Parts: sequence; C-alpha cells; structure tokens
Amino acid sequence: MSFADITPDLRAALPELRGRLTPNAMMADITWFRVGGPAQVLFSPADEADLAYFLKGIAPDLPVFVVGLGSNLLVRDGGVPGVVIRLGRGFSEIKAETGHRVRAGTVVPDVKVARAAADAGVAGLAFYRGIPGSIGGALRMNAGAHGRETKDVLVEARAVDRQGNIHVLSLADMGFTYRHAGVPADWIFTQATFQGEPGTTADILKAMDEVAEYREANQPIKERTGGSTFKNPPGHSAWKLVDAAGCRGLRVGGATVSEMHCNFLINDQNASGEDVEQLGETVRARVKASSGVTLEWEIIRLGQPRDGRPAGEALALPADVAV
Repeated sequence: MSFADITPDLRAALPELRGRLTPNAMMADITWFRVGGPAQVLFSPADEADLAYFLKGIAPDLPVFVVGLGSNLLVRDGGVPGVVIRLGRGFSEIKAETGHRVRAGTVVPDVKVARAAADAGVAGLAFYRGIPGSIGGALRMNAGAHGRETKDVLVEARAVDRQGNIHVLSLADMGFTYRHAGVPADWIFTQATFQGEPGTTADILKAMDEVAEYREANQPIKERTGGSTFKNPPGHSAWKLVDAAGCRGLRVGGATVSEMHCNFLINDQNASGEDVEQLGETVRARVKASSGVTLEWEIIRLGQPRDGRPAGEALALPADVAV
C-alpha cells in the first residue's frame, strides 16, 4: 500500500528546511525485524535547529513519530501515517569531556558510547556494549543491561518538544522508572551527557568483551530480531514465564520464539509484521493462562495493520490452535 504524497505541501510550508523528506519510505528497510509497511513521510533533519524548525512549522494535528536504529521496533504492515523522523549525521557527534564524562548525539549506537568511554579511560559505561540500540532509545526506555541502567549514568539530556522548543533535562527531569522515561512521549531527544569514573582502557575493554561474549552465547544476536520482547514483570523473569508456558520455539508464519532465549522473537522465514505481532500476542495470552502474569511489550509497535486486519491482543491465537 502507499499513502498520499504530502511532501510538496511540507516543502512549501517550510521553505528553509534543510533536511530530507522521503514519501512512502519502506520501514522494513530500516528496522532490525525487516518487516512493516511504509512511512507516509520519512524526515531526516539536518541538525537540532532543523528539527526544531520542522516541528514548529508543521500542523499540530499531523502525526509525528521518531525512530532510532530500528532495533527495538515492530512496524505494522499497513505502514505509518504522518511523519516518521529518523535522526542522522547531525546527531552523531560523540566526545569525551573533562570530569570523566561522555557527550553523545542520540543517533549514536550504545556500543559506540561504550567504546568511546573505554578509549578515554572512562569506566562505568561498559554495560552499553550489551544494548542493541541508540542513545535516543536508551533515554526513552531507560535502557540497561548487566546490572546497570541509563539512570545510573545520565547527567543531562537535550530534547525538542512538539512545538519546536528545546529543553535541557536533568536526571531528575527524566522521571526514569524501569524501562520508561517520564518525559512526554512526543519530545525528541537530541543529545545526552553521561558521567563515568576513572578507569583504564584495558580493564574497560575487558569488561566490554565479557558483555559481548555473554550476549553471543545467550542471545540470538545474529538473527532478525528486536531484542528483548517483553519487560520483566516485578519478581519474575519474562523468559522463564515464556518457557514455562511452553512457548519456546513457538511459530506463527515466518516468525518464531527463539530456542536460545525465549524472550526474543525472530523473523527467520520472511515474516510479516502481523506474524511477529501475532506471535507475541499469542505468547502473552499463553503466559497469562499459565501463570496469571500479564507480560508487557518492551518492543515498540508502530503504525496500522493492513486494511481489515486486527492488531494487538485481538491477534492472539486460542490455546487449542496448534502453531
């Protein structure tokens, strides 16, 4: 399917725009699951000022979404109406600063922050080696791994709101809880500063190698996946609940639950977005029936289904249906 091309209207309304507008850009090309329909418009701003100009100048009722590396994202097959913003080169600066701090644009992959910190002898950020995403996603979801979270190292962040205003946010302003930030959902993060501690490059690289080895041994990192699918409920591990419900290796169409780590869904046979979402919702239903625990999606689901197709919990297959 495709949407009406609104890029000429946007260019006319925003004559000083420097970023790139692409109509009907396929989201499957930029997400790790490799599924999903088109974005009505994909906008890549030149820098923070260009982003602010765009947000200030567009109609207030035009839907706007932001994506990072596409690692923790499931796009539905009907695509995404409105504008999808994907930050690019203008948000990719990374720099070690005095006081054992690291400043990074939000398009920078988490692993690059860990490496830059190691090169500068800044300890405390090695856990980012184990998070498959960008700094923008880490801020939005308080990303963490191996006993540390973004809230443990963040000093401040910059963001642009829906009206084009720029904000500088302290750690307290972020309102971090487990896999969640309290900042309004339509604010777009552009930069973050992290606080580390003195360390030696050799020791930090060793810690990063241990994180990498753990991931390779325990997670399907070479597959088309979106990372951890469900949040850990209080007092539980999501993967253990999925396993206990008999869902390890469960398949719907071209998508399956990983045999290696059953909190990962994998597109291993040219799955559709609906295949992946239906698999996840079927897992949620079977975990609920098995344990009484309702799993919450950690992966962000974006867009609309194909015409006439359901989405969300309505996709769950009955327990007596073999898959």
